[in-house]
Amino acid sequence: MRFMRIIFLVVLVVALCTGASATLTWVKTFNDLYNPKPNSAITKAKCALCHTTPAGTDGLNCYGKMLEKAKVEPSSLKAIERKDADKDGVSNIVEIKAGTLPADPKSRPRNK
Repeated sequence: MRFMRIIFLVVLVVALCTGASATLTWVKTFNDLYNPKPNSAITKAKCALCHTTPAGTDGLNCYGKMLEKAKVEPSSLKAIERKDADKDGVSNIVEIKAGTLPADPKSRPRNK
């Protein structure tokens, strides 16, 4: 029984670390490609850019789901730039350039 608990804990730790690592890799890839402004909603959102919580511990939001099965590379981000994740009438790339959140229909560029 003790052996099974140890195995469970090891599997749990590996799963959690793998998820956190993937999230950090996406954040770096996103920041390297788009270089968001320090005080933008995107920067303040942290993991909530793609996840439903700022800590990134819950599921993916609509923008994150667009990247769920994609390779962690700039071309994956570029492939969804013209899409509108939150269906607010503003493309992901327009929101990214404006510093607004592509997964939040209430977060839109001021002139849209």
